[in-house]
Amino acid sequence: MKAFRGEPSIFASRSPEERRADLEVKDLTLRFGGITALNKVNLKINTGELVAIIGPNGAGKTSLLNCITGYYKPQEGQIFFNGKEITNLSTHHLTRLGIGRTYQNIELFPGLSVLANMLLARHVHCHYNVGLAAIFSRSVKREEVKHRQILEELIDFLEMQSIRKQLVGSLPYGMRKRVELGRALALEPKLLVLDEPFAGMTLEEKEDMVRFLKELHEAWGQTIILVEHDMSVVMSISQRVIVLDFGVKIAEGPPEFIQNHPQVIEAYLGEALKI
Repeated sequence: MKAFRGEPSIFASRSPEERRADLEVKDLTLRFGGITALNKVNLKINTGELVAIIGPNGAGKTSLLNCITGYYKPQEGQIFFNGKEITNLSTHHLTRLGIGRTYQNIELFPGLSVLANMLLARHVHCHYNVGLAAIFSRSVKREEVKHRQILEELIDFLEMQSIRKQLVGSLPYGMRKRVELGRALALEPKLLVLDEPFAGMTLEEKEDMVRFLKELHEAWGQTIILVEHDMSVVMSISQRVIVLDFGVKIAEGPPEFIQNHPQVIEAYLGEALKI
């Protein structure tokens, strides 16, 4: 594994307050008709943590992420981010507050280049108006240079220099996952939410993604919530693991505790979890 590299400027320049990403979920309940997807779920994520959420298919993992990122509105409970209630805020408001995410099913524009897809994420940091943009004023040019510099740093970090101008639709699935991570990082998130970032990847692609996430967390101090089915990955990189089953939190703790937890083993069809 390569040694950690220096922080890109967008992360190195952050103050402790700008890195703050404390999340609290209180008694969260989400229903779809007669089906309860989440049942009084409680959890806390502290700034700088890498926390994994696991569980069988249908356990409510993605539903929980969708509530945190504003796609679903729970019937009961509250969500707080850095002390501010965000339960009913829209997705674009949450993005501006510093919550960025990737998706279980890749949500990129296949007809645009890697660079163009990532550039779209910078809109939340654009400070010029339509009039200035139309004449491409000096201030707009300076700001555009800054955005490009940030993207180039992220492209270097994710080792995508060779594909930066390629259409996303022409890339293999695992590389598209990497592009989606790059676009989420281009938002400069305080909290990075990842929904099955390793799904569909080859072993080599998974090793690269593990390396990127470890560097984001350990060297850059990025706060991360991770939903993933690959238990070897989860147990090797997570500080804490939260387990859902049928919308209920059944266990929480460090990986060593979770892999030997009786309820967790039962939820995974009687097979013991292994690192």
